Amino acid sequence: MLPLPDLSFLPVPWVIVGGVALRAYAPERMTLDLDILIAEADVPRARRAFEAAGYQLAGELSIGGLTFIRADAPGVDVLFGSAPWTANALGHPVYDRAGYPVIPLPYLVLMKLEAGRSIDMGDLSRLIGLAPAAERTLLRQTVERYRPDLLEDYDALVQLADLEFGPGLA
Repeated sequence: MLPLPDLSFLPVPWVIVGGVALRAYAPERMTLDLDILIAEADVPRARRAFEAAGYQLAGELSIGGLTFIRADAPGVDVLFGSAPWTANALGHPVYDRAGYPVIPLPYLVLMKLEAGRSIDMGDLSRLIGLAPAAERTLLRQTVERYRPDLLEDYDALVQLADLEFGPGLA
């Protein structure tokens, strides 16, 4: 739905996160900007690259990131990753049908659980509901490893997804 800007100018690893990332795993939902994740250490280089590509810094995100805008492209929210799993997520992207690098599903689930907004809960319901049983096991293991405090929330979302979509496929 959202026409994605060409970010090939970025000299650092990046992956799509947020609403646009859904299209690699489930039906895409409407969003007005593109969210990407980079390593926190790469922020200065990425900022210089955005500015050299004609983007302007529009502001800082309260969750740790920057928003860049350009008149002929959707806004880009650049989130800074410092979690222990960030390097793995950036080093092993999944590619959507258009060839864009997308965060692997287990880490997308972690990010959405951490965000905890109602829109993220809806996204999680679809992501979990459409995931086969084996994938759900991997998702749970990832939550348990990196955010065991969110495991109860994950399990509750699995129950809700089962009610809406049926149990995960074997």
